[in-house]
Amino acid sequence: MEEYVKPGNHVLYVWISKVQSGLEKAVSEIRQLRDVVVSVENSERLEDTTYTNSTFDVIISHCSNDSTTPDKLKLFLNLVKPQKPVVFIFLKKDESTLQNFEFQLKSSGYVNVLKKNNNVFVAEKPNYEIGSSVKLSFGGKKPTSSTVWKLDGDDDDDEMINEDDLLDESDKKKPDEASLRVCGTTGKRKACKDCSCGLAEELSGQTKETPKSSCGSCYLGDAFRCASCPYLGMPAFKPGETIQLSSDQLMST
Repeated sequence: MEEYVKPGNHVLYVWISKVQSGLEKAVSEIRQLRDVVVSVENSERLEDTTYTNSTFDVIISHCSNDSTTPDKLKLFLNLVKPQKPVVFIFLKKDESTLQNFEFQLKSSGYVNVLKKNNNVFVAEKPNYEIGSSVKLSFGGKKPTSSTVWKLDGDDDDDEMINEDDLLDESDKKKPDEASLRVCGTTGKRKACKDCSCGLAEELSGQTKETPKSSCGSCYLGDAFRCASCPYLGMPAFKPGETIQLSSDQLMST
């Protein structure tokens, strides 16, 4: 482990209760390096310590399934300094844990993850402090109101768009009902091949002349029509309704 410890480093050595043999020897060898300070903690009680973030230059941890939980990995990441290593030593090989441990480290935020041998992994904390922030650059220009995103919906000073400004007078004008009429066959404002409803003439701008009643009662039915009425024989209809007459009906007898 001396290859990861430099003179003047503050080292955190974490051991697990299942394995205590060789602990004193390993810690003693690290302490022989010049100006090295070693803090020794039990993995099971590490959460109860009062170390501040970025305290250690190196963390060396004995590992087992119980000591590699996401919370434990996050704690190590907080305690080590940016761009400094954490060495994970699995004293008992567990193939299922070892196979997924590299992915587990990366998903927890570690970078430069290396598998040194069958049971040792080395990973680093990224080059920033956990919870740190950075000021955004706008290319040397002072951000204007148009380049600033407001995320607080409760800000009374937020500029609101007037809905009325989105519409002009032409948008508010009621459309002509005739322009909304569609073909009864196609369901679209496009006349079918054998159009008989008058839509084809309307779209072409050529409308047939509608026979006019001289008495004004033709729409009521045959009982109110004269002998020469062009609507004779047709059912009653509503006043003003467009009626299509066959060529035989338009011929005089």
